[in-house]
Amino acid sequence: MTLKSDAAVANWEQRGHLIPTDAGDVFCVDIDGPSGRPPALVIHGYPSSSFDWHDVVDALSADRRVVLFDLAGFGLSAKPDRAYDIRLQADVTEAVAAAHGLEQVVLITHDLGDTVGGELLARSLDGTLPFEVVGRLVTNGSIYIETAHLTNGQQLLSSLPDEKLAPGLITSESYMRALADTMSADHQPTDDELEAQWELISRGDGHLLLARLIRYIEERRREERRFTGAIETHPSPLAVLWGTEDPIAIVAMVDQLIAARPDANVVRLSGLAHYPMIEDPGTFGAEAVRLLRAVDGT
Repeated sequence: MTLKSDAAVANWEQRGHLIPTDAGDVFCVDIDGPSGRPPALVIHGYPSSSFDWHDVVDALSADRRVVLFDLAGFGLSAKPDRAYDIRLQADVTEAVAAAHGLEQVVLITHDLGDTVGGELLARSLDGTLPFEVVGRLVTNGSIYIETAHLTNGQQLLSSLPDEKLAPGLITSESYMRALADTMSADHQPTDDELEAQWELISRGDGHLLLARLIRYIEERRREERRFTGAIETHPSPLAVLWGTEDPIAIVAMVDQLIAARPDANVVRLSGLAHYPMIEDPGTFGAEAVRLLRAVDGT
């Protein structure tokens, strides 16, 4: 018997394709849309994948082309046992953009994706980014790391050596419970959603890489001014869409960002938490489309 979660992951996998990169094969989904607006390039968070967006991507692509991908070590991308850092993931993003002929994009970023986006914006300011960022939509992520309330699981993984975990340390039950705890009590994910998330992280024993993949937090602390500074100062229009009940990337980060960037167009999603695109895809999708149109100037 095929579980709904198996079918959902299989359907997502069928929508995509692999491209070769220096970090291994990377899974991408390229959804065509109207050509009048710049395409969206979506960067997911830790510890999940582009599948986070499976319930909102059709709403986004009704307005524009949308390209999503799994960062190296995540989801359906290759998962070599190696060190992972923000610059590697930014390089992967550049490879995805090049493979799909993206010359101008609006960046849509979440969680870890906010930091990868920050590195891309820093490269843009440095004049080294091979494509143009013409707008941005930032969603829940620890852009001000000292303000973040890291979970017990994140703190544990960060304290472990940068190496592959022993089998059995992370179980499907503990992973799904920890993921659900980052979401609003009033908008909990279905069992099928959680099982699909586990299937994707555990594909190729990727769950054993969680201590390696979380090293980005250390890098964010060291180089916050580069990453967050670029988020604050890049001249492209900025929109912010944030779940107010996020237990990790608390909503106070939005106020801090607005103080640095008062021209940002901000929507706070009351009652939603760290994964608003999963918790309430209808509301999130509609607000994302509206904000992206404002970023486009229409």
